Amino acid sequence: MLRQFDILPNPKQLEFFKSKAKYTAYGGARGGGKSWAMRIKLVLLASRYAGINILLLRRTLGELRENHIIPLRALLNGVAVYKDSAKEFDFPNGSRIKLGYLDSESDVLQYQGQAYEVIGMEEATQFTYFQFLCLTECNRVSGSMTKPFTPRMYFTCNPGGVGNNWVKRLFIDREYRLNENPADYVFIKSLVYDNTFLMEHDPGYLRTLEALPEARKRAMLYGDWNSFEGMFFPEFDEAKHVIPDLRPSSEWVKFRALDYGLDMTACLWIAVTPERRLVVYRELCKPNLILSEAAAAIIKATPESENIRYTVASPDLWNRRQDSGKSGVQIMTEAGLKGLRRADSARIPGWRVMREYLRPGAEDGIPKLHITRSCKELIRCLPSLAFDPDTSEDASDVPHDITHAPEALRYAVMSREPRCEAKTPNDAGGTYSFGSRRIYAGNDDYFDI
Repeated sequence: MLRQFDILPNPKQLEFFKSKAKYTAYGGARGGGKSWAMRIKLVLLASRYAGINILLLRRTLGELRENHIIPLRALLNGVAVYKDSAKEFDFPNGSRIKLGYLDSESDVLQYQGQAYEVIGMEEATQFTYFQFLCLTECNRVSGSMTKPFTPRMYFTCNPGGVGNNWVKRLFIDREYRLNENPADYVFIKSLVYDNTFLMEHDPGYLRTLEALPEARKRAMLYGDWNSFEGMFFPEFDEAKHVIPDLRPSSEWVKFRALDYGLDMTACLWIAVTPERRLVVYRELCKPNLILSEAAAAIIKATPESENIRYTVASPDLWNRRQDSGKSGVQIMTEAGLKGLRRADSARIPGWRVMREYLRPGAEDGIPKLHITRSCKELIRCLPSLAFDPDTSEDASDVPHDITHAPEALRYAVMSREPRCEAKTPNDAGGTYSFGSRRIYAGNDDYFDI
């Protein structure tokens, strides 16, 4: 039998314990007793349902250890066996609580093919929408239970973080798409004022929250989700911007945009329609390619019959490599990738232009940018971008693995803008000098002079 809990649940925690909805989110502010509620909820499920498989996740190993492994080992001492190598608690009735963390975007792929009747996501706004979607595929009956059970997921959350937008959309704004069923989503708001144990034993924490800067105080003390807009591009809407795959007309101008890094080569193929809209119709996103391999992969992915006007690429490819004395452009050109052009890499102006392309047209309501459904990496990454907390109007580079495809798209849209001058920082720092002048030729092309 479980020992008596040292803390009795408050009314909001009790409501969380009783919820059997497919997706239940709890919290919304600091100090609401979220982690304790999540731990106890999962332990109660493991104790009641023999053979149930439960997965509990945090974003990092350190958070997982401090918030759950250590407290659960104390709580379940003599009740369940903890296996450190597997990071799981095994109960006498055959139930199991598996603990994991998703430090990088791709870590979620390790759970593909596995089945858990219950999945708990602690601090859900620290996870991307892609990670959430992947986990929903694992939330199914595993076949080891002795009685019927409806799979479900539980979330704790505060405003802010890379996942702010999808959590806010589903649980706060309740804006649903496609096959999302509103009845599946329950949100239980809990503030520090609801946590009677904390208010009684640590009243100074309330004063700490009250002393926060105004915007953060509204979010962390009062649970105001409008204080943080995690999604860098709220304009992006799959229903408006994602279209079925298509083969661009041979008469359309076609070009490529490349963001290269050893951790990820992100190349996009873009077509310009007669209405001067851009259609991203193909992508190549592959890690661990050296420059010559990246060039070969891009060439292989491009049909010989396809007339590619140019490939706009990240400016750092023009820097010389210490190992070879050659620039990245030279190496890729020698590998057969022709027509490379230096991208306008100005970040904030580039993001502004992307917003204009994503917004519906003033006359017909149709945006200037579309992405075909096969470009899964770009569709995954674009809505996951968050604001940089230190630089107004810039996108965060964390997590880094979601930034490559959007960077390539920024290069693409900037290459179509008839800008006469490009500003680049000079060596003095803080001031700007004018770079080469670009003249728009009027025939979907540019000349550098």
